[in-house]
Amino acid sequence: MTFQPVVPFGGNAGWAFLQRTRESQEDAFQQSAALQRDVAYFRANIGGITSAEDLVDDRRLLNVALGAFGLAEDIDNKFFIRKTLEEGTLRDDSLANRLSDKRYFTMAEAFGFDLSPPRTVVGGFADPIVQAFQERSFEVAVGNQNPDMRSALTFARDIGDLAERGLSGEAAWFTVMATPPLRTVFERAFSLPIEIGTLDVDRQREIFEEKANQFFGSPDVAQFTDPEKQDELLRRFLAQSELQGGVSPTTRGSAALAILQASATPQFGIVL
Repeated sequence: MTFQPVVPFGGNAGWAFLQRTRESQEDAFQQSAALQRDVAYFRANIGGITSAEDLVDDRRLLNVALGAFGLAEDIDNKFFIRKTLEEGTLRDDSLANRLSDKRYFTMAEAFGFDLSPPRTVVGGFADPIVQAFQERSFEVAVGNQNPDMRSALTFARDIGDLAERGLSGEAAWFTVMATPPLRTVFERAFSLPIEIGTLDVDRQREIFEEKANQFFGSPDVAQFTDPEKQDELLRRFLAQSELQGGVSPTTRGSAALAILQASATPQFGIVL
Protein backbone atom coordinates (compact mmCIF):
# COMPACT_ATOMS: atom_id res chain seq x y z
CA MET A 1 0.00 0.00 0.00
CA THR A 2 1.35 3.44 -0.96
CA PHE A 3 1.99 5.84 1.92
CA GLN A 4 -0.22 8.91 1.71
CA PRO A 5 1.24 12.14 3.14
CA VAL A 6 -0.59 13.63 6.10
CA VAL A 7 -1.65 17.27 5.99
CA PRO A 8 -4.12 17.63 8.88
CA PHE A 9 -5.00 21.27 8.26
CA GLY A 10 -4.40 24.09 5.81
CA GLY A 11 -2.80 27.52 5.93
CA ASN A 12 0.34 28.37 7.82
CA ALA A 13 -0.38 25.85 10.57
CA GLY A 14 -0.51 23.08 8.00
CA TRP A 15 2.71 24.32 6.38
CA ALA A 16 4.49 24.35 9.74
CA PHE A 17 3.36 20.77 10.38
CA LEU A 18 4.51 19.66 6.94
CA GLN A 19 7.90 21.32 7.44
CA ARG A 20 8.39 19.49 10.74
CA THR A 21 7.39 16.09 9.39
CA ARG A 22 8.53 16.31 5.78
CA GLU A 23 11.68 14.23 6.06
CA SER A 24 9.98 11.28 7.71
CA GLN A 25 6.91 11.50 5.49
CA GLU A 26 8.96 11.73 2.31
CA ASP A 27 11.13 8.78 3.37
CA ALA A 28 8.03 6.66 3.95
CA PHE A 29 6.56 7.73 0.60
CA GLN A 30 9.73 6.82 -1.30
CA GLN A 31 9.51 3.25 0.00
CA SER A 32 6.26 2.54 -1.87
CA ALA A 33 6.57 -0.48 -4.14
CA ALA A 34 4.99 1.22 -7.16
CA LEU A 35 7.39 4.16 -7.01
CA GLN A 36 10.39 1.90 -6.63
CA ARG A 37 9.31 -0.20 -9.62
CA ASP A 38 9.01 2.93 -11.78
CA VAL A 39 12.45 4.11 -10.70
CA ALA A 40 14.06 0.70 -11.32
CA TYR A 41 12.48 0.46 -14.79
CA PHE A 42 13.69 3.93 -15.74
CA ARG A 43 17.25 3.22 -14.61
CA ALA A 44 17.31 -0.10 -16.48
CA ASN A 45 15.94 1.20 -19.78
CA ILE A 46 16.64 4.90 -20.31
CA GLY A 47 20.17 4.25 -21.61
CA GLY A 48 18.71 2.50 -24.65
CA ILE A 49 16.54 5.49 -25.61
CA THR A 50 18.14 7.52 -28.39
CA SER A 51 15.22 9.50 -29.78
CA ALA A 52 12.12 11.37 -28.67
CA GLU A 53 10.03 8.81 -30.54
CA ASP A 54 11.52 5.99 -28.46
CA LEU A 55 10.71 7.86 -25.27
CA VAL A 56 7.08 8.72 -26.03
CA ASP A 57 6.43 5.16 -27.21
CA ASP A 58 7.32 3.81 -23.75
CA ARG A 59 4.66 5.12 -21.39
CA ARG A 60 6.45 3.95 -18.24
CA LEU A 61 9.62 5.82 -19.17
CA LEU A 62 7.64 8.85 -20.30
CA ASN A 63 5.75 8.96 -17.01
CA VAL A 64 8.99 9.26 -15.05
CA ALA A 65 10.49 11.74 -17.51
CA LEU A 66 7.49 14.07 -17.44
CA GLY A 67 7.01 13.65 -13.70
CA ALA A 68 10.58 14.81 -13.09
CA PHE A 69 9.72 18.18 -14.64
CA GLY A 70 6.24 18.62 -13.18
CA LEU A 71 4.55 17.75 -16.48
CA ALA A 72 2.97 14.38 -15.68
CA GLU A 73 -0.52 15.66 -16.51
CA ASP A 74 0.55 16.07 -20.15
CA ILE A 75 1.38 12.41 -20.73
CA ASP A 76 -1.34 11.91 -23.35
CA ASN A 77 -0.05 14.81 -25.51
CA LYS A 78 2.41 12.49 -27.23
CA PHE A 79 2.73 14.39 -30.53
CA PHE A 80 3.36 17.68 -28.74
CA ILE A 81 5.92 16.12 -26.38
CA ARG A 82 7.74 14.34 -29.22
CA LYS A 83 7.97 17.49 -31.35
CA THR A 84 9.25 19.57 -28.43
CA LEU A 85 11.93 17.04 -27.52
CA GLU A 86 12.97 16.34 -31.13
CA GLU A 87 13.56 20.02 -31.89
CA GLY A 88 15.55 20.47 -28.68
CA THR A 89 16.85 23.86 -27.58
CA LEU A 90 19.79 24.75 -29.83
CA ARG A 91 17.74 26.48 -32.54
CA ASP A 92 16.19 29.80 -31.64
CA ASP A 93 13.01 28.84 -33.48
CA SER A 94 12.61 25.46 -31.77
CA LEU A 95 9.30 24.84 -30.05
CA ALA A 96 10.92 24.65 -26.60
CA ASN A 97 12.36 28.14 -27.11
CA ARG A 98 9.00 29.54 -28.19
CA LEU A 99 6.81 28.01 -25.50
CA SER A 100 5.85 30.28 -22.63
CA ASP A 101 6.00 27.34 -20.19
CA LYS A 102 9.74 26.96 -19.60
CA ARG A 103 9.44 23.55 -17.96
CA TYR A 104 9.45 22.07 -21.46
CA PHE A 105 12.65 23.92 -22.30
CA THR A 106 14.30 22.49 -19.20
CA MET A 107 13.20 18.97 -20.11
CA ALA A 108 14.26 19.25 -23.76
CA GLU A 109 17.65 20.59 -22.69
CA ALA A 110 18.12 17.79 -20.16
CA PHE A 111 17.40 14.98 -22.64
CA GLY A 112 19.31 16.57 -25.52
CA PHE A 113 17.70 14.68 -28.39
CA ASP A 114 19.04 17.40 -30.72
CA LEU A 115 22.58 16.32 -29.83
CA SER A 116 24.61 13.41 -31.16
CA PRO A 117 24.59 11.32 -29.10
CA PRO A 118 21.69 12.43 -26.87
CA ARG A 119 22.33 12.85 -23.17
CA THR A 120 20.26 9.75 -22.38
CA VAL A 121 23.20 7.49 -23.28
CA VAL A 122 25.67 9.33 -21.05
CA GLY A 123 26.57 7.56 -17.81
CA GLY A 124 24.75 8.88 -14.76
CA PHE A 125 21.99 10.50 -16.82
CA ALA A 126 19.24 8.74 -14.86
CA ASP A 127 20.33 9.97 -11.41
CA PRO A 128 19.08 13.60 -11.45
CA ILE A 129 15.93 12.61 -13.37
CA VAL A 130 15.07 9.94 -10.81
CA GLN A 131 15.73 12.29 -7.91
CA ALA A 132 13.50 14.97 -9.41
CA PHE A 133 10.79 12.40 -10.16
CA GLN A 134 10.81 11.16 -6.57
CA GLU A 135 10.66 14.68 -5.14
CA ARG A 136 7.86 15.79 -7.44
CA SER A 137 5.90 12.58 -6.88
CA PHE A 138 5.87 13.38 -3.17
CA GLU A 139 4.71 16.92 -3.96
CA VAL A 140 1.89 15.55 -6.09
CA ALA A 141 0.83 13.25 -3.26
CA VAL A 142 0.85 16.20 -0.86
CA GLY A 143 -1.17 18.17 -3.40
CA ASN A 144 -3.82 15.47 -3.39
CA GLN A 145 -4.35 16.37 0.26
CA ASN A 146 -3.93 20.13 -0.11
CA PRO A 147 -3.02 21.86 -3.41
CA ASP A 148 -1.61 24.92 -1.64
CA MET A 149 0.95 22.81 0.18
CA ARG A 150 2.10 21.34 -3.14
CA SER A 151 2.50 24.86 -4.52
CA ALA A 152 4.61 25.87 -1.51
CA LEU A 153 6.86 22.80 -1.79
CA THR A 154 7.32 23.30 -5.53
CA PHE A 155 8.11 26.97 -5.08
CA ALA A 156 10.77 26.30 -2.46
CA ARG A 157 12.62 24.01 -4.89
CA ASP A 158 12.09 25.90 -8.13
CA ILE A 159 13.13 29.30 -6.81
CA GLY A 160 16.49 27.82 -5.83
CA ASP A 161 16.93 26.25 -9.26
CA LEU A 162 16.13 29.60 -10.85
CA ALA A 163 18.74 31.40 -8.77
CA GLU A 164 21.42 28.90 -9.80
CA ARG A 165 20.93 29.87 -13.45
CA GLY A 166 22.36 33.31 -12.77
CA LEU A 167 19.78 35.19 -14.84
CA SER A 168 19.54 38.97 -14.89
CA GLY A 169 16.79 40.62 -12.86
CA GLU A 170 14.45 41.04 -15.81
CA ALA A 171 15.16 37.59 -17.24
CA ALA A 172 14.49 36.01 -13.85
CA TRP A 173 11.06 37.64 -13.61
CA PHE A 174 10.20 36.61 -17.15
CA THR A 175 11.11 33.04 -16.21
CA VAL A 176 8.91 33.27 -13.10
CA MET A 177 6.04 34.52 -15.23
CA ALA A 178 6.50 31.61 -17.64
CA THR A 179 6.66 28.93 -14.92
CA PRO A 180 3.12 28.28 -13.63
CA PRO A 181 4.02 26.97 -10.13
CA LEU A 182 6.23 30.00 -9.40
CA ARG A 183 3.82 32.46 -10.93
CA THR A 184 0.89 31.12 -8.89
CA VAL A 185 2.68 31.67 -5.59
CA PHE A 186 3.83 35.19 -6.45
CA GLU A 187 0.45 36.26 -7.83
CA ARG A 188 -1.42 35.15 -4.74
CA ALA A 189 1.19 36.38 -2.25
CA PHE A 190 1.07 39.79 -3.94
CA SER A 191 -2.77 39.72 -4.10
CA LEU A 192 -2.71 40.05 -7.89
CA PRO A 193 -5.70 38.99 -10.00
CA ILE A 194 -5.14 36.32 -12.66
CA GLU A 195 -6.23 38.95 -15.21
CA ILE A 196 -2.76 40.43 -14.90
CA GLY A 197 -1.80 37.77 -17.45
CA THR A 198 -3.66 39.72 -20.15
CA LEU A 199 -1.33 42.71 -19.84
CA ASP A 200 1.78 43.35 -21.92
CA VAL A 201 4.58 41.12 -20.61
CA ASP A 202 6.85 44.08 -19.81
CA ARG A 203 4.07 45.68 -17.77
CA GLN A 204 3.51 42.38 -15.96
CA ARG A 205 7.18 42.21 -15.06
CA GLU A 206 7.07 45.79 -13.75
CA ILE A 207 4.11 44.95 -11.52
CA PHE A 208 5.87 41.91 -10.05
CA GLU A 209 8.97 44.03 -9.40
CA GLU A 210 6.90 46.81 -7.82
CA LYS A 211 5.12 44.39 -5.51
CA ALA A 212 8.35 42.64 -4.52
CA ASN A 213 9.89 46.00 -3.66
CA GLN A 214 6.76 47.13 -1.79
CA PHE A 215 6.49 44.05 0.41
CA PHE A 216 10.12 42.91 0.68
CA GLY A 217 12.27 45.98 0.04
CA SER A 218 13.84 44.81 -3.24
CA PRO A 219 12.56 44.15 -6.77
CA ASP A 220 15.04 41.29 -7.24
CA VAL A 221 13.78 37.68 -7.56
CA ALA A 222 17.03 36.37 -6.07
CA GLN A 223 16.09 37.73 -2.64
CA PHE A 224 13.64 34.86 -2.24
CA THR A 225 16.43 32.33 -1.94
CA ASP A 226 17.00 33.83 1.50
CA PRO A 227 15.22 31.47 3.92
CA GLU A 228 13.61 34.27 5.92
CA LYS A 229 12.20 36.08 2.89
CA GLN A 230 11.12 32.83 1.28
CA ASP A 231 9.29 31.86 4.47
CA GLU A 232 7.63 35.27 4.64
CA LEU A 233 6.51 35.02 1.01
CA LEU A 234 5.05 31.54 1.52
CA ARG A 235 3.26 32.72 4.66
CA ARG A 236 1.68 35.51 2.63
CA PHE A 237 0.73 33.03 -0.09
CA LEU A 238 -0.93 30.64 2.35
CA ALA A 239 -2.67 33.43 4.25
CA GLN A 240 -4.05 34.87 1.01
CA SER A 241 -5.20 31.40 -0.03
CA GLU A 242 -7.29 31.14 3.12
CA LEU A 243 -8.63 34.69 2.78
CA GLN A 244 -9.67 34.00 -0.80
CA GLY A 245 -11.54 30.91 0.28
CA GLY A 246 -8.82 28.65 -1.08
CA VAL A 247 -9.39 24.98 -1.58
CA SER A 248 -9.58 22.94 1.60
CA PRO A 249 -8.10 19.44 1.69
CA THR A 250 -11.51 18.22 2.81
CA THR A 251 -13.42 19.96 0.04
CA ARG A 252 -14.97 17.48 -2.33
CA GLY A 253 -13.45 17.84 -5.80
CA SER A 254 -10.68 20.09 -4.48
CA ALA A 255 -7.98 18.59 -6.71
CA ALA A 256 -10.07 19.04 -9.84
CA LEU A 257 -10.89 22.61 -8.85
CA ALA A 258 -7.22 23.40 -8.31
CA ILE A 259 -6.38 22.10 -11.78
CA LEU A 260 -9.15 24.18 -13.34
CA GLN A 261 -7.95 27.29 -11.53
CA ALA A 262 -4.36 26.69 -12.61
CA SER A 263 -5.46 26.29 -16.21
CA ALA A 264 -6.62 29.89 -16.24
CA THR A 265 -2.98 30.78 -16.99
CA PRO A 266 -2.06 29.49 -20.49
CA GLN A 267 0.59 26.80 -20.27
CA PHE A 268 1.19 26.16 -23.91
CA GLY A 269 1.14 29.65 -25.37
CA ILE A 270 3.72 30.53 -28.01
CA VAL A 271 5.89 33.57 -27.42
CA LEU A 272 5.86 35.55 -30.64
